Amino acid sequence: MSALKLHGELDAVWGVPRGWRGILTSVNHSDLGIRFMVAAGIYFAIGGVLAMMIRAQLATPRSAFIGPEIYNQVFTMHGSLMMFMFAIPFFEGLAMYLLPKLLGSRDLAFPRLSAFGWWCYLFGGFILLVAMVLGLAPDGGWFMYTPLASKTYTPGINADVWLLGITFVEISAVCASIEITVSVLKLRAPGMSLGRMPIFAWYILVTALMMVVGFPPLILASTLLEIERAFGWPFFDPQRGGHPLLWQHLFWLFGHPEVYIIFLPAAGVVSTVLPVMVRHTLLGYGWIVGSILVLGFFSFGLWVHHMFATGIPHLALALFSAASALVAVPTVVQLFAWLATMWAGRPQMRLPMLYIAGFFFNFLLGGLTGVMLAMVPFNWQVHDTAFVTAHLHYVLIGGFIFPMLAGLYYWLPRFAARRSHPLLGQLGFWLIFVGFNVTFLIMHLTGLLGMPRRVYTYEPGLGWEWPNLISSMGSFFMTFGFAVVLIDGVLAIAFGRRSSRNPWRAGTLEWALPIPAPSYNLASLPHVESREPLDRRHKLAQSLAMGEGYLGRTRDGLRETTGVEVVSGRVTEIIILPGNSWLPIATAAATGCFFVALLLGYYWLAPVALVGIAGLLWRWAAPLGARADLGPVDIGCGQRVPPHHEVRDAPGWWGSVFALITNATFFTSLLFGYAFLATVGPGWPPPVMAQPSLLAGLVVVAAVAGAFLAEDFAMRRALAGHGQRAGQGLLLALAALLVCLLGLLAFGWPGLPSPRDHAYGAIVWVMLIYGMLHAFIALMMLAFVRRRLAVGYGSPARMLELRVARLWLRYGLAVILIVLAAIALPGGASWRW
Repeated sequence: MSALKLHGELDAVWGVPRGWRGILTSVNHSDLGIRFMVAAGIYFAIGGVLAMMIRAQLATPRSAFIGPEIYNQVFTMHGSLMMFMFAIPFFEGLAMYLLPKLLGSRDLAFPRLSAFGWWCYLFGGFILLVAMVLGLAPDGGWFMYTPLASKTYTPGINADVWLLGITFVEISAVCASIEITVSVLKLRAPGMSLGRMPIFAWYILVTALMMVVGFPPLILASTLLEIERAFGWPFFDPQRGGHPLLWQHLFWLFGHPEVYIIFLPAAGVVSTVLPVMVRHTLLGYGWIVGSILVLGFFSFGLWVHHMFATGIPHLALALFSAASALVAVPTVVQLFAWLATMWAGRPQMRLPMLYIAGFFFNFLLGGLTGVMLAMVPFNWQVHDTAFVTAHLHYVLIGGFIFPMLAGLYYWLPRFAARRSHPLLGQLGFWLIFVGFNVTFLIMHLTGLLGMPRRVYTYEPGLGWEWPNLISSMGSFFMTFGFAVVLIDGVLAIAFGRRSSRNPWRAGTLEWALPIPAPSYNLASLPHVESREPLDRRHKLAQSLAMGEGYLGRTRDGLRETTGVEVVSGRVTEIIILPGNSWLPIATAAATGCFFVALLLGYYWLAPVALVGIAGLLWRWAAPLGARADLGPVDIGCGQRVPPHHEVRDAPGWWGSVFALITNATFFTSLLFGYAFLATVGPGWPPPVMAQPSLLAGLVVVAAVAGAFLAEDFAMRRALAGHGQRAGQGLLLALAALLVCLLGLLAFGWPGLPSPRDHAYGAIVWVMLIYGMLHAFIALMMLAFVRRRLAVGYGSPARMLELRVARLWLRYGLAVILIVLAAIALPGGASWRW
């Protein structure tokens, strides 16, 4: 087959419709990645304008530029947009765009999930922006500390906008984390073992895993605070057994790992671009991978670093202080690997390398001040001062934006097939670099002089006038620099010189694609034998375009790519991906209706939206799978493998595993909150304890056992090829789950105290609702699988859907037993018959 004919056939399968239909239904990873980056750039610009308003207000004492109410909204929205709407979505977009190209795949593992995440991000951000335009923006800080954010002190909907809007956006982030994790583990080119993966993929994999575990505590905190504000359940009210510090613990369980979630992708860009700029292979690949893993692990043990001034016991202060200092070690390992690579190579000070040099300088200063803040006595002195603001910006701007700009200039030929103007790009760099350091270097001194954070004005004569004026002047220089970069980018895309396919002579697979990249990425997929495949085979791009690799043909109009064994990279299956669909935007719209109903107080509408979401998810899963066994299929290069729904560890199974890890982290955080309140909450033990029904508890335990045994029977019958008997077993499991739901209701309704009177009643009710929700999810999944078996979507070879349902069922059953134990076993709870 000629390359041109193959391209036409593949484009017919993978292409996106033109016009609005294509915009609304596209699931193409390149389209979605660019949308994420462009939208994040817009939010960055809005956040930058807000930052200029802050600096204009603080440039002189007693300034009347903006009043205190507007100032609170401005600095809250600045932090929220930069942290939640810019930094994380931008690297998500970069990862979505690049990963399939780097890994030699045609798309990500769950294209519709990527599209759903995009629409959630867009709609959630729209809620925040509309609220800001209407003067209803959140005004309690981007961290939303209680009790300031509780109903007593923020009676309007300002805080609700943050809690619901940010939670909506966090759904997008969780979707992206699961998508990226499964894609890196399963959707790689044949032969690409973990040891042959591009270093950027390692950084993104660890970052995605951190997001899987790091975001649920924030989602839980936002959920609990919104429930308190809407229904009066006192999780954070000390007068009714709650504790404001519970919010800080949950928030910083997310917040400190987020710093590394933002830093690691930027470091991945440095580790990718630097070797190309110095013309030498990255040294210390294994050491860097190890340091990434250690850094990701350690980041979850540092959250109290932000709470040293809240009355933490001295032993805990010492432990967290030491851990906060030790986390610098894996970062320094990466730094020395970069320096060694530069020493061994021949650095070329092109524009990407210029930004990397700026990153080295800025991030080194940010790291040094971070170690200073890890020391408790110093932390106490500068806590909540401008010193911390300066440190934060050195880490986030110096450690994230500078590498990302290096990456954008490096991959600009990949994005747009154009080259930028070097002189204009250098002007932008120097304006940003000088302006940034003038702004924030002097801000350290402002903090040491005692200026607190988050104040809208200050009195003259305190010694803060000239540092603030200098910082404000520097911030405007930095803004001019970003404007120059934007102009440079627009001019490059519109009028820049055409770029060759691989202008940097790099060795990674993304440069093997045509420019611009087609919708399917590669006409055929390579067999990878090294970390830089283009260095070993200079004609690789041409041979792949001719269809000489894997899957160099189309089959029945299906979107196909290869799936591999996680560790070795051995090809194990053909992964059949869904095409363009209206379902992602429809599901995101229904989810948006749920959040808007809660925001506006139309609580009756929220269950209606949930029913719509459930129906759309049922429709989402309906087209998947097959009604007949296909067996091994020829994929070229002498290989035959089955489709993914005929293997045990297909992407759908892995996706459920990581979704359940996210779910389990949420539940563990809830149990942590329960234990925290029981240990340090005022008014504990509560005046009224649970009095659950012993009969209802026994019925629930029996129903859990029955559901477990019935599902196990159904699985064994299905594996034996007895579909009808398997359906009967699933019907028994459904009946047991229904009894379990009714038993949980009888267990809790008459026996649990009111959730409004004390935090104990509130949190046990939340746990019970969580258990009931997962019983309902398991019930719906088993009903779906039973229906599918009845119409021929199951066989001993095609067991994927039943295996996925088993995961969710067993997780739900375990949750129910843990909830029963957590409610009934603590001292003070008394049984009634």
